[in-house]
Amino acid sequence: MNDWQSLAIDAASVVAWIVIVTGLAQTAFYVVQLVYAGIALAVRPPVARASLLWRRYASHTPPIAVLAPAYNEEVTIVESVTSLLALHYPDFEVIVINDGSKDGTLRQMIDSFGLAQVERFYDLSVQHNPIRGLYASPRIPRLLVVDKENGGKSDALNAGINVARSPLFCSIDADSLLESDALLRAVRPFVEEPTLTIAVGGTIRIANGSTIAAGRVLEVKLPRNFLALVQIVEYLRAFLMARLALSRMQVLTVISGAFGLFRRQLVVEVGGYSHGTVGEDMELVVKLHRHMRDRKLPYRVDFIPEPVCWTEAPDTWTILGRQRARWQRGALETFFKHRDMLFNPRYGRIGFVGFGQVLIVDVVGPIVEVLGYFLMPLLWAVGLLAVDYLFAFLAITFTFGIFVSVASLILEEVELRRFGSAHDLVVLMLISIVENFGYRQITNFWRLRGFWEFLRKKQGWGQMTRKGFKTS
Repeated sequence: MNDWQSLAIDAASVVAWIVIVTGLAQTAFYVVQLVYAGIALAVRPPVARASLLWRRYASHTPPIAVLAPAYNEEVTIVESVTSLLALHYPDFEVIVINDGSKDGTLRQMIDSFGLAQVERFYDLSVQHNPIRGLYASPRIPRLLVVDKENGGKSDALNAGINVARSPLFCSIDADSLLESDALLRAVRPFVEEPTLTIAVGGTIRIANGSTIAAGRVLEVKLPRNFLALVQIVEYLRAFLMARLALSRMQVLTVISGAFGLFRRQLVVEVGGYSHGTVGEDMELVVKLHRHMRDRKLPYRVDFIPEPVCWTEAPDTWTILGRQRARWQRGALETFFKHRDMLFNPRYGRIGFVGFGQVLIVDVVGPIVEVLGYFLMPLLWAVGLLAVDYLFAFLAITFTFGIFVSVASLILEEVELRRFGSAHDLVVLMLISIVENFGYRQITNFWRLRGFWEFLRKKQGWGQMTRKGFKTS
């Protein structure tokens, strides 16, 4: 063996170890998450009926402003607003922010709900583009529509924060549907720990394929589209394993922009939602962590699995790829903006565990995993890599991926039981296996595209076409 061959083998071994060690680090963290998620489910109180929660909390729940930014949502906006107005909660208002839509979003709301332009005082605590008008109707006192110049989702949410009058606000996507008792369930930490709780997230579920009427999911059905099916498994893994576990560890760095509850005054103190990022939901939570840690104040950021928000998932490769690239870009924007928190003792478990998880999963993970897809088989094929390394890589990539997906499905059946038939569970079990052979690899390429867009400092969301909910 000459010096060149020896050097090549050493280099191949180094690359193999980097890929395997990174995979093992991700695997170890997923195991920890599964354990903590299991503990959280084991010690949680029984899921109470909505009627019991109403009797328990109705007399002392804080008012909530539900903020729903809308941009070109004419297909789903009336259904979504109808759903929000029918929420079972003692004291709430619905504020829909039309962010300069170019379609008939505003006209749909004016015509459907009989709105007219009104005057209402609002402050300018956080920055946003100018408001063009406010619309309301005495027939629907809970509804207020804000029409403003286009500025993006974070800008629209800031306008809603300024107009809101409640101590808590709930941020949702205008194309999403909240279950009727979602606010009542999500507010529980604010009632039980009023001085500690600053933010709460709920579960996001895929509505594709389900039957919907009057803003309500009447019957949960699985979609026939493969991409929608596989996203059901992904969302179960993200919420009923990862976020439940991270909440239990008190290192949650993301509350989905589709459904989150926040203490308004604290959000105002950190400047509201940041502009110039597509990861405004994650960035706000990180800013709140930093704000409370810098002031050495006790606090909690929680995830509650019982309140559910239903959303329409992309069902084409093009739209889904844009979404995943955008999610990756948003995570990277937040991580590097607050990179001084990483492993910083000042920020405690958020700096070590929370940001450490983002580093391994979002920053390093996609690059190393895609590198492994190409290099590990190639190096083995040319004889530069022992078969043991290849088998170790494949075991980490496929075997544990299947295990995590199946375990998340089991957690869903234990916790929410939204799927009524054994057939649905069998289908999802098969999807949780199949997704590891092709789909997972494609998502990592999408995430690499997001990394490239981040390096190029790309801004904007890109086009996200909605088909609308299936109604009965």
